[in-house]
Amino acid sequence: MEIDTITEKDDPSVKGKQIHDIEIERQRAILLVLVPTTEDRLHAKLRGEELQALVSTMGPLTVHILTIPLRDHNSATLIGSGKVAEIKGLIDTYESDLVIFDQGISPRVQRNLEKEWECCVIDRDEVILQIFADRAATKEASLQVELARLEYSLPRLTRMWVGLSRQHGGVKGNKGSGEQQLELDRRQIKEKITLLKEQLKKVQQQRSIQRSQRQNGNVPLGAIVGYTNSGKSSLLNALTQAGVLVENKLFATLDPTTRTVKLPGGVEVLLSDTVGFVSDLPHNLVDSFKSTLEEAKYADFLIIVCDASHPDMLGSYTTTVKVLEELGCTDKPAIVMINKMDAIHDDFAVARLKSMYSPVVETSVLKGEGLDDLLYQIGETLHALCPITYYLIPESRYDLISHIRRSGQVLSIEYLDTGILVETQILKRYQNPILAFKVQK
Repeated sequence: MEIDTITEKDDPSVKGKQIHDIEIERQRAILLVLVPTTEDRLHAKLRGEELQALVSTMGPLTVHILTIPLRDHNSATLIGSGKVAEIKGLIDTYESDLVIFDQGISPRVQRNLEKEWECCVIDRDEVILQIFADRAATKEASLQVELARLEYSLPRLTRMWVGLSRQHGGVKGNKGSGEQQLELDRRQIKEKITLLKEQLKKVQQQRSIQRSQRQNGNVPLGAIVGYTNSGKSSLLNALTQAGVLVENKLFATLDPTTRTVKLPGGVEVLLSDTVGFVSDLPHNLVDSFKSTLEEAKYADFLIIVCDASHPDMLGSYTTTVKVLEELGCTDKPAIVMINKMDAIHDDFAVARLKSMYSPVVETSVLKGEGLDDLLYQIGETLHALCPITYYLIPESRYDLISHIRRSGQVLSIEYLDTGILVETQILKRYQNPILAFKVQK
């Protein structure tokens, strides 16, 4: 068993504050990292560090991390009675308001442990939901987060502690609604979920219209994807001066932003910033944010941003690929961009990723390094997406000439006895009406 104590100086966000200020302003959290017998200590340590980063983003101060080998599952409390008693002592020692598990826990376990420990008990899913709730800026994001939180809370209505705010959550003695209110609360939440789904459907229809307008144009679409806090928004800002919020925190961006980027030579592309991925993202959030994540699904190509400073860059890349697989995006051309090369954590991981995938571009967006190489690679990707192709169009099908002009770039046009020979670059999604007239020159 490994026990780490986290002091205020380990958390940069509280630098310079007095200890008594921290106790007043922030909840004090104990983190529990459960380690199956099949998992190695390094991976467990990385999971603990990611959970601490998530908790710091949410707001509470981590005062202790406890790593617990998990040999047998206790259906009532998940961990054994000895550990329950040990953690009760830690709660008293550190005057903790909050205990956070690094994995999802059942409503039954949550209720039992809150009763035993007399403090708020949450899991990693609830941490992420809280972060998303704090970060939601647009109507769509707010609706998505509220829907996800209600679906998460529905089976947990009988909890003792019902919130995370300073006013309501994590304070001993602040209990939830009485049993006589349970059925009423459950019915009201179900009605609210139905209403939110209807509202969200309308907002998503509007997003779909906007997306269709972009797709109907002849400008190629690219989506910037990757693990949270890897530098996606910083990249979009560096290429377009988009003014997207950039913070050194997880999930700084929840709403996609699309901007035009001009490549060397004058060709324009549209790039969309997307919500960051994270391992084991709660399924209700994946479902709720499906329309947001689908910016990647409908793009012509992807830029997968990896963080060279991340302790587990390869694991983060794998997580990103898994999410893309769930969205059905793995058949798209992709450029892997390794960002933060000025702060490499593991040279072997960088070399390994370069051997696994091509093309790979090394950058430091912060220092403006490697961006020209990225723009060049985008140009190469577009050339593969829109190769120079010739079509011999019958004179009776001037509608197809108009289609090519609307949807692609006409490089030359020649009127022959056999028809109209058009040299063009046109995206694959617009080629179906003219494929039958493709010729070799």
